[in-house]
Amino acid sequence: MIPFLLVLSAPSGAGKTTIAQALLSARDDLGFSVSATTRPPRPGETDGVAYHFLAEAEFDRRVRAGEFLEWAGYGGHRYGTLAAEVDALLAAGRHVLLDIEVQGARLVRERCQNVVSVFILPPSARALVERLGGRNTEQPAELARRLRRAAEELSEAGSYDYLITNADRTQAVAEVAAIIDAETHRTRRQPELEPELQALIRDLADLASAIERT
Repeated sequence: MIPFLLVLSAPSGAGKTTIAQALLSARDDLGFSVSATTRPPRPGETDGVAYHFLAEAEFDRRVRAGEFLEWAGYGGHRYGTLAAEVDALLAAGRHVLLDIEVQGARLVRERCQNVVSVFILPPSARALVERLGGRNTEQPAELARRLRRAAEELSEAGSYDYLITNADRTQAVAEVAAIIDAETHRTRRQPELEPELQALIRDLADLASAIERT
């Protein structure tokens, strides 16, 4: 089986990270690429687990060294996918889940061939407002900024391979899992089955010939 990159994108508050965590905890064939960021850690976040937290100068150095598969600015900070993280997971035979925003996802799709992209939609504009407001961390101006950003991101949704509406988390997780299963079984991702297929064809031809001789 040839593993692929699974790109998940969504507006803030649509539930993308929760879906990603549920998939990672349930599947052995899926690994998570820990992104790098210049934003400071939030309470409870561990370096190398939530993100690789980098100083601006170190992020710049890695950009110049070509260490990022993609990187982009978001909310006044920079985020990026380290190519080494992705390569290690692919070499281990695991699909790589990339939890990234639309600008980074666009770069990944342009630079990589073996990509499956999924955009997570909120069930409605009101639901997204309620989810963001429920965090109790958003000032009105910040909430309005996030909603405008969400509208911009949604304009990119049509360029993704799949759209999933997250009205029910369990159902949304099941739908993304079904996509992973289907994409895993694409013919081009199972070259190891070619000898088995050819052997089956030969066996059937031999049986047909034997029947004709009787």
